[in-house]
Amino acid sequence: MSKTAVVVFNLGGPDSISAVKPFLFNLFNDRAIIDFPQPFRWLLAKLISILRSRKAKNIYKQIGGKSPILEQTNAQAEALEKKLKELGKEGEEYKTFVSMRYWNPMSSVVAKKVKAYEPDRVILLPLYPQFSTATSGSSFADWKNSAAEAGLTVPSTSICCYPGDKQFLIAHAQIIRDMYWKASEEGKPRVLFSAHGLPEKIIAEGDPYQWQVEKTVEHILQILSIDEIDYSICYQSRVGPMEWIGPSIGEEIKAAGEDKCPVLVVPVSFVSEHSETLVELDIQYRKLAEKSGVTGYWRAPALGTDANFIEALAQLCIRADNVPVCSYEKARICPHQYDGCPHVE
Repeated sequence: MSKTAVVVFNLGGPDSISAVKPFLFNLFNDRAIIDFPQPFRWLLAKLISILRSRKAKNIYKQIGGKSPILEQTNAQAEALEKKLKELGKEGEEYKTFVSMRYWNPMSSVVAKKVKAYEPDRVILLPLYPQFSTATSGSSFADWKNSAAEAGLTVPSTSICCYPGDKQFLIAHAQIIRDMYWKASEEGKPRVLFSAHGLPEKIIAEGDPYQWQVEKTVEHILQILSIDEIDYSICYQSRVGPMEWIGPSIGEEIKAAGEDKCPVLVVPVSFVSEHSETLVELDIQYRKLAEKSGVTGYWRAPALGTDANFIEALAQLCIRADNVPVCSYEKARICPHQYDGCPHVE
């Protein structure tokens, strides 16, 4: 019997109001987020977590006093393990483990559990479809350190990204198509593909995230095949005074209000529901849409445990040993100016 451990990575979120401040500290103390040397990064993370904690606590109070991301990620991991048991070859065993980057369960604990399972190999699977040094890159680096500390030395394969994976795209397209025609009852909708933003500085340093987001949208539109679809790619969740990639979703909502058209918001980089979808998109930006004159506001759900999405993740794991570079291609997909790609030649 060959045993494979699949480590499913996600951001994590506070599991109580009292966890908000330490969660924020962990986030901003990550060098992939704030590239300052210590002890300056520690001091800045401490300051930011204090200054932002009240606002963040109010956000989580609106969704039950905690983030639902762990429960959602656990459900995705359980569905993935079940699917792998269905699709895997005889004599192969798969077991999934959830590892969060900034709150429990963190990699230092999960790596020990994986070692105790005594796998023959490990597959690292981020729930970030588009690669960024600030998300998947940070999780991979953190896992490497934790695995070494735990004495986990078996071979591992990293699934770096899957922005153009066909089954992943089909999952999005089916959800969008159904909601698009419902929104069309209120006029021709403008589809706003919303992704988590990044500072322009990170993209300028060669991070491929924005390029991959644009490729995901391009592929989804091809599958949708809706004539003369009105759409925009925009970004949310800006923090701090730095210049961030745009346009922002707020700007695009205001523009839709000026054009008196309904809006369908699609979270294209989020695959689970959490504060960015349940509060930012469902509450804050809905209010902005109403204030701005948008004639109807619709929001597509995150993929969650959608059957097509779970199928996509399972197939990525099964193919992991056969694809030497990117998760669904046999060669690097990012243009060579993006040297933040983990497959730099």
